[in-house]
Amino acid sequence: MTDQLTRVVLADDSLVIRQGVAAMVAALGDAEVVAECSTLGELDAAVAEHVPDLVITDIRMPPTHTDEGIGAAIRFRAQWPQMGVLVLSQYSEPDYVLALFEEGSEGLGYLLKDRLGDLGEFRRAVSSVLRGESAIDPAIVEVLVQARTGAKSAIDRLTPREAEVLALIAEGLNNSSIAERLVVSEKAVAKHINSIFSKLGVGEEPEMHRRVRAVLVWLTASSTT
Repeated sequence: MTDQLTRVVLADDSLVIRQGVAAMVAALGDAEVVAECSTLGELDAAVAEHVPDLVITDIRMPPTHTDEGIGAAIRFRAQWPQMGVLVLSQYSEPDYVLALFEEGSEGLGYLLKDRLGDLGEFRRAVSSVLRGESAIDPAIVEVLVQARTGAKSAIDRLTPREAEVLALIAEGLNNSSIAERLVVSEKAVAKHINSIFSKLGVGEEPEMHRRVRAVLVWLTASSTT
């Protein structure tokens, strides 16, 4: 974020949730809500009018209460690549995350509403999407990590140590934390991660994007077993 206030459009069909999220945005200190919406139509109109820096939207809204927020996020990012979109949900459904990131992960985030009580977590998610990076709620990743019984396709090319490193990336650990957990050097961790990126076919893009994409490849393969 810069010294200029980050302009936020907020969408949720629950007034209570909107008020809570608006309070969280205000607590950031360098952001302001310029429009609040309760339906997909209102959200589309507000975004077109304000072209905000950040959209924070619920997944399920009128008119269908299905996945309006995901479709809106993808459309907004395609039309305004500089715009960050943080999708909020009460559902720990990895399929939603995979759908959100299907066409690219840059500038997109998925956060459970349970996290809204944690200003630090909220700030990290907002900052990531505003930088054009990605944010995935750790609880979503954990759902598939715990359910994982194996993986196919590209995942099978990973060595046991590489799979272990990728699992720790999925938990949200950075290189130094992974090194500490595995009792190895950070240099060794970096070597494993580069090998993981290569074997999973993750392209040359910013480190955070590659980490997210690698985790999504792993989760996608895991969810099919």
